[in-house]
Parts: sequence; structure tokens; C-alpha cells
Amino acid sequence: MKRKFINFCLLAVLTIFISIVITPAFANSSQPKIINQDSSFKMVESQTLYESGRFADAVQILQQAVQEYQQQGDSLKKAVALSNLSLAYQQIGDWQKAQLAITKSLDLQVFKQQGTTNKNLALLAQTLDIQGRLQLLTGKAEAALATWKQTGDIYTKIGDENGIALALISQAQALRNQGFNKQAIDKLEQVNQTLENQGDSFAKASVLLSLGDTLENVGELEKSRLALEQSLGIHQRLKSPENIALSLLSLGNNARIQQKISQAIAFYQQTFDISPSPLTKIQARLNHLNLLIEEKQFAAAQTLIPEIQSQLVQIPPSRPSIYARINFAHSLSSLNTPKSQIAQLLATTVQQAQSLDDIRAEAYALGNLGNLYEKTQQFTEAINLTQQALMLAQTSNAPEIIYLWQWQLGRLFKAQGNFTGAIAAYDAAVDTLESLRTDLAAVNQDIQFNFRDNVEPVYRESVALLLENSGEKTDIKTLDKARTRIEALQLAELDNFFREACLQGQKVLLDQVVDQDNPNTAILYPIILPEKLEVIVKIPQQPLRHYQVKKSQVEVERTLTELREYLLEPDRTEEVQTLSQEVYGWLIKPIESDLATSKVNTLVFVLDGALRNVPLAALYDGEKYLVEKYAVALSLGLQLLTPKPLAQTSLQVLAAGLVQPPPEFSTFPPLPGIQLEFDFINQTGASTKQLLNQDFTRITLEKNVNTVPFNVLHLATHGQFSSRPENTFILANDGSINVLQFDNLLRNQTEISRQTLELLVLSACQTATGDNRATLGLAGAAIKAGARSTVASLWHINDQSTAILIGEFYRELVNGKVSKVEALRRAQVTLLKNNPNYSRPAYWAAYVLVGNWL
Repeated sequence: MKRKFINFCLLAVLTIFISIVITPAFANSSQPKIINQDSSFKMVESQTLYESGRFADAVQILQQAVQEYQQQGDSLKKAVALSNLSLAYQQIGDWQKAQLAITKSLDLQVFKQQGTTNKNLALLAQTLDIQGRLQLLTGKAEAALATWKQTGDIYTKIGDENGIALALISQAQALRNQGFNKQAIDKLEQVNQTLENQGDSFAKASVLLSLGDTLENVGELEKSRLALEQSLGIHQRLKSPENIALSLLSLGNNARIQQKISQAIAFYQQTFDISPSPLTKIQARLNHLNLLIEEKQFAAAQTLIPEIQSQLVQIPPSRPSIYARINFAHSLSSLNTPKSQIAQLLATTVQQAQSLDDIRAEAYALGNLGNLYEKTQQFTEAINLTQQALMLAQTSNAPEIIYLWQWQLGRLFKAQGNFTGAIAAYDAAVDTLESLRTDLAAVNQDIQFNFRDNVEPVYRESVALLLENSGEKTDIKTLDKARTRIEALQLAELDNFFREACLQGQKVLLDQVVDQDNPNTAILYPIILPEKLEVIVKIPQQPLRHYQVKKSQVEVERTLTELREYLLEPDRTEEVQTLSQEVYGWLIKPIESDLATSKVNTLVFVLDGALRNVPLAALYDGEKYLVEKYAVALSLGLQLLTPKPLAQTSLQVLAAGLVQPPPEFSTFPPLPGIQLEFDFINQTGASTKQLLNQDFTRITLEKNVNTVPFNVLHLATHGQFSSRPENTFILANDGSINVLQFDNLLRNQTEISRQTLELLVLSACQTATGDNRATLGLAGAAIKAGARSTVASLWHINDQSTAILIGEFYRELVNGKVSKVEALRRAQVTLLKNNPNYSRPAYWAAYVLVGNWL
């Protein structure tokens, strides 16, 4: 029984690992299993109740068991009952009682440690595991990590290899919850290597399943698939239907992220066919339904509904079944199901949660019912339900639910005209999201958590609310709050892109740089709101100001999309100038005179949404392009990683280039101008090490990155930026290097040489067509590479013109001793004015500088 328990516990831990911070509608059906060392009636009954999701009933039985063991004077059995009681309290969110129970259990066991047996040590390790889980759930990830290291030491002492694996998986879980995804993966790979040469076991399969899900969460989809397939193979050889189903379910999620829709559906169907668990079956069906709706296959989705309804009726009330019903309600609302039918389903979930005394489930159910009332504009009822849900969620310390109802309350107050209450609710929601930053980063964005639907609107709507009725005389504090919030959104987007909190390190405020160190620079924050475009401006030595453009988000995005398209068409020069003049009127014209008075020569834009895909250097005032008057840079937010002018250091360039793309990337054309580009760089006198064609592979690049001194990395090769990290890559002679691999490569260089990468140049890349968030890949590459600045192109352009522009850029950096952004401006103007064949913006405007412009 003990070995059976530990094997199941490994699966339970990986389940927590996957689902601890996810939106409850997608929570996995498995629960961490209670300790079973006693076959008495009450312990067996409590286990049955617990495993069926009836946690409050399990608490009552376990309380009785604790009293009986107290009367019998059996302290060891009492300790087991207390440990299990703590676990049951954790499930209903009663953290105080959970802590009291686990403390008492540990006190009893520590008291008994003299002359202890391996059996008692194993019990202590299992109890510590429950304590670690409690610590993690209450936001004490560091303490949980220390506790799980202690459990690992105990399992090592008694020679329990499965227990060691359990402890290491738990440690990886704690690391991931602190945003240390790479360390978490390293820990799981360590366990995997330990078990690799052993025969098939549940522990081995569990580690592979956990590793696969974690790799998936950080975008390593191919590695994830391989690990998941290995876990599936072991589970199949062990003939464990439920575990086979769990592996298949994860493979379905992996295929879904990779847009392999038919494969994902097949995996979900296999999960349903194989699993003996009604809850896993329903989860597979709900994922299948959600995917069909996402793909707009509404007729196929409708065919699943009767079956799901029938299955839900047969499942007894439990937290997983409640979450399944709420998940189903969300899907029904997307299929235009009558609101009365959805209301009945949600009302049932509320009643079931109340009957189970499950506070967290009740909070989630009540809030969703409130959301339905919001949609039917029954605001009074919606507010009442949402406030109840929020109070319960706060009681059970469930921040991933708390922020949802704070946000909902903000929307409801706004709808009623209560702007003060709405602003306070939105502020609270943003604060909760900020506290969840590393947790949000760890969540799989496509299957378990929809960033664009559930996070981005909170920030954007809160900014709109702050500036809603502000007029032209908004106070400085409100303006600062609005731009800080937009910066927080950009950081959250980057975290979501990489699935980890990635922007760390010493930073300084941009205002400080402008006012003290770079007084000829202005910062502009254009913010796209549903009904208007807001622009907040920081001019040197002046307080923040702002202005509004009465253009809706739809109008703004339509204009920007047309401008981007026309820029690439040679016969659209007139339309390009008309549209770029319109955008110039939005962003620059209102402050033209102030910029001139303050002698501003550099504009730094903190861009929002679709504005990121348009080259602002090509804005037109009717006579001149913006680049003819100002150097233009892009920044990620209010803060800059330690600013340092490149002109103060000598250039040491590591350059890699690829003329002919690998055979499997035949859609990319050759780049014959790369040799000329490298020749121009050499002519500037910069110290340069070159890797060209067959000399440019992932291995040779990594070797040179780790051994050659350089502060500029120049990559002249095809690449693509996308809002998906797996589709953000550069090409080497032996294939693609995606942004995650690129990060690992350059991170090693930083750790070995401790030399900062001053500048990353990507001279032949492009943003993914039609992807309004593709520049996340560009910004992400810069951030993750640890580069102070990145110069890259928004689209691929003629490689002859690229060679000229890049040559001029380096010549200005070396000989002109100017800032990076001024060097780029001069290079662009040279192409515009001195090369008639390349004077159109399509040839020079694509190049943008992100990060430190000095």
C-alpha cells in the first residue's frame, strides 16, 4: 500500500505542478492523495471522501479519527490523521487550520524520532511533503523548497528512490512558482537522468510527464512532445489506463498549442476512450469542445454537448466536477446557448459547492454566475454575487480567482457610473496580478490561461478608466499611474511570451535619464484605448502632459494596418505619405513647437499594440520624414537597464552570416549581399570575428560566443519574430535557432565572461505577417539575450540596401562617436537622400532600435 501511495503521490505532485495557478475551469481532476498507513474504517472512509472531492466531509471524519487516536494514546496514528486533516483543510482553503494540524503532526513525530524506524522516517517525509504543499499554496515558495529538500534528504537516508524522485519533482515545482523555469527543468532532467537506466516505473513515467508539461509551458514544444511520448510509452507498458489517459491528455494540449488540430482532437478522443476516470473523461471532452469552438467548428461542437451534459449528471458533486460544469458553462455561452440554461447550470454549481462547504469552489461558481448577470445587465444582482465571490476567494487565499472578481466588480461599478469604486476595484485587480507575476509567467498561455482575454484587458481597461473623463488637465499623479500601468502590461506580455519573469536586473527611470543625462530626448507613450488614442509625453525638465486623439481602436488599427501594407508596395508612395502624415498628426503635431523649444533631437517611443509594427521613422509631416528631424528609438517601458553610451567603448564585433538558407527553409531567398555587408563592417576598423555560411552553425556560434571577446553580436541571416516563442528564430547553416535556445546560448556567455552585450544586430529578420504582437519576439530576443540594445528589421528588404545601411551604421558608431540611435538615423538618412534607388521608406524605415538608445 505504501509503494502504491508513493507512486500515486508522484502523479499528484506533477498534477499540482501543472495546475496550481491555472484558471480553475481547466484544473486537472486528480488531487494529491492522503497518507494511507491505517486500514481502520474512519481512515478508509476519509480517503474515499477525499478522493471523490468531498473535502469538507473528509475533514469531519478525520477530526473524529484524531479524537479516537487521542483517546487510545496512539500518537503515531494521530500524527497520520493530523497530516491528512491538514491536506483536506488545504483543499477547502482553510489555511490556518491546515497549518495548526500539520504543526501538531510534526510535533508528535519529532517527539518520537529517538530510535525511529525507516517506516517512521517515511511517514515524516510524507508529512513534510504536505507541509511543503501548504507553504507553496500560501505563497511561501522558498520555504517550500527548503522543506522539500529536507524530504529528499530523508528519502536518501532510507534509500527510497521513488521518494527521492517525488522530492525533486516538488522542488522543481517550488522553483517554477518563483519564476525559475530553467532551474525547474534542470531539476526534473536531473531526476530523469537518475531514473533513466532503471526499468519502467510509475516514478519514471511521472517525471517524464511533469518534464513534458513544464517544457511545454516554457515553449520547448518539441522536447515536451518527446518527453510526453516517453511517459506514454512507459504507462502503456505498465498497463495503467488512467496514467495512459493523463499522458494522452497532455499530448493533446501540446498538439493544440502547435496548431495541430486534428492530432489534438485525436489525443482527446483517445483520452476519453481509455480513461476509467469519469473526471478525466469529462476533461478530455471539455478540452475537445473548447478547441472546436476556438476553431469556429460550431456544428461539430454542438454534437458534443448532449454527451457532456449526460456525463456531468452522472458525476457526484466535488470540486473537480464543479469546475467542469463552470468550464462547460463558458463553452455554452460561446455557442449562444439561452442564458436561462446557463444560469441554471451555474446555480447548480453554487449549490453543490455550498453542500460541500468548499469555499474556493463556491467563490468561483458565484463569480461566474455574477458574470452571467453582468452580461444580461442585471447589475445589482451581479454586484451582489461578485462581492460574495470576492469575499470567499479572499478568505481562501485564491489570488488567481480574486483578481477575476476584482476586475468584474470594476466593470460593474463603471457600468453603474460609480467611477471611484470602479477605479479602486481595478487598482486592486492590478495589484493582485502584480503579486501573481511569476505564477502567471509559469502558466501555459494557450491551454490553461488566455492572457489576451483574462489579463491584458485588466490593464488596458484600467488605463482607459483612469483617463476616461480627465480632459486636458489630468493631474501628474494620474498620468504617471496610467503610464506605469501600461509598462506593467508590457512586462506581463513579455513574461507571458517566455513563460517566466524575464526582465530583471539594475534599472533606472527613463525620466531620470532624460532630465539628467540625456536632456535632448523626449519620451512618448501612445496608448490605444477602445474609443480614443491617448498620448502621454515626457519632455526634458517638464512635468508629464497628455493629449487625446478622437480615434477608436478600430480606426487606429485599420490605418496602421494599411500603412504597414502600403509601405511594402512600390507603387503606393502617395498613399504611404498620406497615411503616415495622418499618424504624424496623432503623435507628433500636438507637441511640435514644444519639441523645438526644448531642442529635442531624439524621440523614444514606448509603443502599444498595433503601433509596434509600424516604423515611426517613416512618419511624414508633409515635407520631411520624422527620421530627417529626429533619431527614433523604442523602449519597453519606464525603466532602462543601466544606461551606458556605446561611444565610450571600442567595438568588438562577432559577426555570423548565412547566404543560402538550409534546404528545409527554401521559402527564404538567398542573401548574396552578406559578404558586402561584412566587408563594409571591416572597413570601419571595428575588431571583427566572422562566421560565414558553413562556419555558421549553432555549435560554432556557441563556441565563439563562449570564447571570443565581443560586445556587439551581428547576425546577418534570415529570421522571424512572432508573438509565439516557438515561431521566433534565426537561421544557421544547420537549421533554426529559436529564441529560447538563443537565450540559453547568450546567457552562458554572460555567465562565463561577465561581459555585457552592448548591441545585438539582426540585419535580415522580419516580423510575422499579420501578427500584431510579433514585436514581442523582437523585444523578447533583446531582453533575453541580455543586450542593452537591439537593431533589427520589421520586414526583410533588399540585401544590397541592407549592406549599405549597415555599413553606414557601423561607420558612424566607430568614427562619428555618436549614440546608437543617432548612428542609425544617419545611416537611414544616407539611404534616403544619397541613394535614389533606395529612397522609399520600404528600404530604410524597417530598421528599429529597441532598448538603450545612448
